[in-house]
Amino acid sequence: MNKLELVDLDKAYGKKRILDKVSLKVEKGEFFVVLGPSGEGKSTLLRVLAGIERPDSGRVLIDGVDETDLPPNKRNVAMVFQNYALYPNMTVRGNISFPLKMRHVQRQELEKKVAEAAKMLGIFDIVDKPVTKISGGQKQRVALARAMVRDPALFLLDEPLSNLDARARFVARGELKRIQQELGQTFVYVTHDQKEAASLATSVGVLHSGRFEQVDRFEELYDRPRTKWVAQFVGEFPMNFLPGEALGLDGGVEVGFNPEWVTLGEAGIDCVVESRETVADSHYVFCSTKDGAKVILKAPEKLEIGTRTSFRVDRKELFKDSLLQGV
Repeated sequence: MNKLELVDLDKAYGKKRILDKVSLKVEKGEFFVVLGPSGEGKSTLLRVLAGIERPDSGRVLIDGVDETDLPPNKRNVAMVFQNYALYPNMTVRGNISFPLKMRHVQRQELEKKVAEAAKMLGIFDIVDKPVTKISGGQKQRVALARAMVRDPALFLLDEPLSNLDARARFVARGELKRIQQELGQTFVYVTHDQKEAASLATSVGVLHSGRFEQVDRFEELYDRPRTKWVAQFVGEFPMNFLPGEALGLDGGVEVGFNPEWVTLGEAGIDCVVESRETVADSHYVFCSTKDGAKVILKAPEKLEIGTRTSFRVDRKELFKDSLLQGV
């Protein structure tokens, strides 16, 4: 049985359709990431799962039970918001224990759950501090601990790391993945950040115009995109597209290839370096072909702007992974 199943979810605000026949199955214990740019319906989808919003049509099933019409307080789900939604007048302990108090959990059991969650998240030493006196990274852990003590069937996380700096986000990603694996629980995580999707997800759903364009492992999204939109969205740099004739193929097809799938400096397609960028220890060049096409290529070394060169695409790799027709 799937932990979460969505069946033909529709949601519109006035004439603007936000979710369009969204269907999905997420298995128990998955770390499922909903990836996409802003305005594509990611947060709306999460709010529908939480019961904060009602879909216009379709169904939400959790553990095989139809919970479409249940209000948030009747669903066994926990949501961690982008701004953490902590109570500023409470301590860390008060925030973590709040959902248990609302359920009238006995004091001894409440304290036990709070201590377990705080220790797992490394915040036990600050439980008596006001949340206004702790760091952004600590606030993120408090919000997660508050969700954990409810022992939910489903964790819903709406860009919870977006308020952290780059170093803190890197550390938090590793901790979040560890926690999810230790709990063995199902996480549905919304983000626009591809690094988060790549490092956290067991499976990624790319949401575009209210629909999942593709649901797959992150590596498959990059190596074997099923639509042109996915090919141009996923990855540090977008996939290149050229007419088939440019590569000696039949006309009428558009051929896609990633920047890494070329051999630069060998006879093939002539181009001129217009700009360049170094990512970690890898060099990329932005080139213009004699036909005016723009391509991004991985280079074996740093090339000067204005350098004339040529590149060859590995045709076997191209056909195997990235020939997209009719898109």
